[in-house]
Amino acid sequence: MKRDATRPSVSLSQLTADAADDAALDEIDAVASAAFDVPQFSAREELRRPWTRCWVAREERRALAFLIAWHVADELHVLNVATCPAARRRGLATALMNRSLEYAQQQQVRLILLEVRRSNRAAIRLYRKLGFTAMGVRPRYYSDNGEDAVEMVLTLDPATGAVQPGRDEIRIEI
Repeated sequence: MKRDATRPSVSLSQLTADAADDAALDEIDAVASAAFDVPQFSAREELRRPWTRCWVAREERRALAFLIAWHVADELHVLNVATCPAARRRGLATALMNRSLEYAQQQQVRLILLEVRRSNRAAIRLYRKLGFTAMGVRPRYYSDNGEDAVEMVLTLDPATGAVQPGRDEIRIEI
């Protein structure tokens, strides 16, 4: 993540159910409300699940972005990556994705999976830069507008954590 000397530093931390107080959960929900037209989850509900992992990017103790994923068996499924509109284009989503990749490598995860709106070209470019490939389309996946989701996958060698080369199974325009 680029650091600008005129901005306070951004810290990344993992938020657990044990350490999540009401204020932290409210902040995550506020980021989701600002980032998504219709947020369709609750940080409180997500963190009650033992398989949920959450990372938060903060500046001056204020949440600017978060990533929520499920770690089940040898897979990490990224559910949400959200950044407050005023904090976009500062590398926060990239930093959060990199942190989740570090976690996956430490935990010997084999697959990282996610869905992304077909129209979200910036996110697709980010995921491609990290090595994700397109493996399918979920027609009318998003209930707010019926938009398709592109399914993406990143394969890791569980022994070394190295990203395994992959190729697209479908064609997507970006």
